[in-house]
Amino acid sequence: MKEKAFALLQRMISIPSLSRNEKEAADMIESFLIEEKAGDVRRYANNIAVIPENYHSSKPTLMLNSHIDTVKPAPSYSFDPYCALRRDGKILGLGSNDAGASVVSLVSTFLLLKEKEFPFNLLLVLSAEEEVGGENGMRLLLPSLKKDGINIGMAIVGEPTGMQPAVAERGLIVLDCVTHGVTGHAARNEGVNALYLAMEDIMAVRNFRFPEESEILGPIKVSVTQIEAGRQHNVVPDECRWVVDVRTTDAYSNEETARLLASTMSGNTDSAPRSTRVRASVIPESHPLVKAAVGLGLKPFVSPTTSDMSLMWDFPSLKIGPGQSSRSHSADEFIMEEEIDNAIDLYIKLISDLK
Repeated sequence: MKEKAFALLQRMISIPSLSRNEKEAADMIESFLIEEKAGDVRRYANNIAVIPENYHSSKPTLMLNSHIDTVKPAPSYSFDPYCALRRDGKILGLGSNDAGASVVSLVSTFLLLKEKEFPFNLLLVLSAEEEVGGENGMRLLLPSLKKDGINIGMAIVGEPTGMQPAVAERGLIVLDCVTHGVTGHAARNEGVNALYLAMEDIMAVRNFRFPEESEILGPIKVSVTQIEAGRQHNVVPDECRWVVDVRTTDAYSNEETARLLASTMSGNTDSAPRSTRVRASVIPESHPLVKAAVGLGLKPFVSPTTSDMSLMWDFPSLKIGPGQSSRSHSADEFIMEEEIDNAIDLYIKLISDLK
């Protein structure tokens, strides 16, 4: 099975699967799962779900999920990123670490366990557009599964974590802010400078402290990251545009967070979140997934990166997978074959120990 996993990963690497362009890779994986008699293989756009033959609607469902899309290759690759090299115990190429290794490890785990009886169903889900939070990835897939009568109770999300369990990750809001002033001639001290007004609101946002903090994620992190004003040197700007990057927690909903930050600004500034869908994710230490991971000697941690967990609003999820986050989105990406070996063994133990 492990050699088959390595071969599948090499095939995945060799097929470009940039976000929103995963069709060819999804076709290949779908064919592989059908050939392996994995179960009822269903396609939702470029997402794939596999329901085992022993699936029963009376049981809760554990989703095994990872994503098949990749970012664009870094320009500093020293080899063809789609070459899928295998040498010195490594498999190299774009998406090998993020998240091809998790995909093939979870596929292998599912194939090995699909006929076993657990007090829960297994459901294999391979998603698209994770890297861009796209509308045809998990945002399409979860409602489609629910419409088909598949209700997910919990999830294991495969991402490169060194096979340590990530029990939480922050959400994200990007606030677009526009501060309004009155234009005038700079030499005559006319107008109301929107840039100065914006500076006051930026300081208010920077100095604001939310009354409540997350026990696990700590304080909400707020950073002003972009600012733009003025058309020429001798004209007082009547508009200043600025952007706030907000890393949210479970202490407040994203909507509440955006409203609280807006309340710190003056009446000169309008603010609007681009989206509120990327939510913080926290799974309690008392959850069976966490208890099973700790029972295996693994150490829970807070992930610095976001994933499709941010879209899993209705059920708890645990992020754990082979590889290292530091290799993701970098040139000459690779995964160790041993990491995939160990991941399959550990996934099997983790699922088998669930109570």
